[in-house]
Amino acid sequence: MANTKPYRIQSIAEIHRLMELPKPHHPLIGIIDLKGLKNDPNIKAVTFDLYVVSMKRGCDNLFYGQQKYDFDEGLMAFMSPGQILRGEENGVPDNLEGWMLFIHPDFLWDTTLAKKIKQYEYFHYSTNEALFLSDKEEAVMNEIIENIKHEYHSNIDSFSQNIIIAHLETLLSYAERFYNRQFITRKKSNHQILNRLEELLSDYFNSDDLVTKGLPSVQYIADTLNVSSSYLSNLLKSLTGQSTQQHIHDKLMEKAKEKLSTTDFSVSEIAYQLGFEHPQSFSKFFKTKTNLSPLEFRQSFN
Repeated sequence: MANTKPYRIQSIAEIHRLMELPKPHHPLIGIIDLKGLKNDPNIKAVTFDLYVVSMKRGCDNLFYGQQKYDFDEGLMAFMSPGQILRGEENGVPDNLEGWMLFIHPDFLWDTTLAKKIKQYEYFHYSTNEALFLSDKEEAVMNEIIENIKHEYHSNIDSFSQNIIIAHLETLLSYAERFYNRQFITRKKSNHQILNRLEELLSDYFNSDDLVTKGLPSVQYIADTLNVSSSYLSNLLKSLTGQSTQQHIHDKLMEKAKEKLSTTDFSVSEIAYQLGFEHPQSFSKFFKTKTNLSPLEFRQSFN
């Protein structure tokens, strides 16, 4: 019977053993070719104690987290330690091509990248937020990978780690640049997310949810839109200059101003209707945003 729990992979040597590959050249960093890849049919899901960067083509039946790849062109995906990669019942697709880069956290120890790598939020994006590359961008990434592979295949010396770290930092910086480009160029899908966000916030603020549940959290918004919270915030900042939290606050201010200017509800009643437990908190929030107290704002309409 196939194992239903994610199989934990703790080392690059274990990856090579499972995939029936020769022993790795380096114990803490490695790159494998996905073409003709073999896998253990009893392992349907794996979780890595490693950072994983992959370039894939023909991956239409692989899952990353809880979502499915729905494209077969070239793309990049990034995983941080602890995330789950799983496949369908028929295993690795025959047409899968590309590479996977594995980095053990110990390789980064006492380097500039040890802390910096955690700042790259795309390591926490979901599958449908993968990085689509142009042919030129893909060539840039493939060249860096070849440089890394060449370095750890050579004789390891006191310069090796620093040189590989420099290549990794270049790879990750290019990924960040290409993601920013993707936010801009994939306008249709990105604008659809903006439209859905606006509808979601309008429906939420026009319902009783504010009273019963309070302000929607960033995680709630992201889950409802079926995107990761980090991807959503980065997308919104790229397109609008504001984070998800700022969009939520803008909608809250819009409703507050509407109630103050068109109803006779007291400030305390409006605060309660907008999900504030204490009127003082609402007044402080309102003044922070407008430099006016709620009463001063209401009086400006008289």
